[in-house]
Amino acid sequence: MSFRSTIAKKLQSFEKEFAVYNNILISRSAILNNFDLLTKLSPGGFVIPVLKSNAYGHGLEQITEILKDRTLPYIAVDGYFEALKIQEISKQPVLVMGAIKSVNYANINPKNCAFVVHDIESLDAIGATNRPFTVHIEIETGMGRHGVRIDELTDFLNQIKKYKKILVEGIMSHLADADNPNSTEHVMLQTKRFDNAVEMVLGSGLKPKYIHIAQSAGSTKVVSKYANTLRTGLALYGISPVESNDSAANKLQSLIPALKLASTITKILEIDSGESVGYGCTFVADQKSRIGVLPLGYYEGIPRVLSNVGKVKFNDTYLSIAGRVCMNHTMIDITNSDAKSGDEVTIISNYSKDELSLANICSNNGLFSYGLLVNLNQNIRRTIID
Repeated sequence: MSFRSTIAKKLQSFEKEFAVYNNILISRSAILNNFDLLTKLSPGGFVIPVLKSNAYGHGLEQITEILKDRTLPYIAVDGYFEALKIQEISKQPVLVMGAIKSVNYANINPKNCAFVVHDIESLDAIGATNRPFTVHIEIETGMGRHGVRIDELTDFLNQIKKYKKILVEGIMSHLADADNPNSTEHVMLQTKRFDNAVEMVLGSGLKPKYIHIAQSAGSTKVVSKYANTLRTGLALYGISPVESNDSAANKLQSLIPALKLASTITKILEIDSGESVGYGCTFVADQKSRIGVLPLGYYEGIPRVLSNVGKVKFNDTYLSIAGRVCMNHTMIDITNSDAKSGDEVTIISNYSKDELSLANICSNNGLFSYGLLVNLNQNIRRTIID
């Protein structure tokens, strides 16, 4: 073990023992419940959990640990270094979906990994290494992002046959409008294009084992002749990507939110009527008030839009945010409660019916659930519970 690795492990051990005020609690049982539900929705029973972007804010290491005993084709991430972190914890193979600069393939260890190829340039870069690589071919069917276009596919397939050490184990695409509650037209169009592409791939003599187009929202709507695998991101974490008025919403109604964000009151101030709190003096007390200070703010991921309108929960009492959310602090009005310094408050609840569930916070404040989750700072400790 190198000196740097030794120091890193000692620092990590010290951090785990260090008492903290802010905690993200991740429910093991919720993650496994959601994974099993999605497995039942997968047409072939294969589920690829997506752990990119720090597992949608839930913690890459924590979710990998929870899933490491589950049978699955791959864990999907965006970048190669995310794959390396997973390989420190789990022996499960990793699918790297993001774009990689061509020059880097020569320095990559492809063992126990597969890589999504989006174009001939990335294909040629992999082939030039003259090493065994496993790949999934991405088809551009209507997302307008990455992928081989249908009219380019014949040339691509002819090119890939030149590289005898490249194993094509998957073919994939990505849906652009699967969460639209009013129409499945684009889903059907993309699925038809995808099935046509799969037929071209099969006709070329390639036999991909994993065929996937549906993400969490698509799992409720895609009807493909060939797809046998589901890639699941948001739904794995217990958040439905489809709206309640969507006819497909009932298929995901048994999801259980996995994440709870809690903080601790570190200081209490008593202020008189007419005194203000926070930047811009936007909160002015209309009576003698008690103000609690929480040691986290927009740097830690509390949206500034919650200033003066957001709430936290102490026991069964909802307390209002007082003043503007600061970079590393948020003040709350605890006047009508018996909260004291050292007490824990909930900022995001892991109960779907709670006013402070992620879904309700977002719908009530015009926030984007994906954005709120991935902006939860990695410096907040993630702890697996139950």
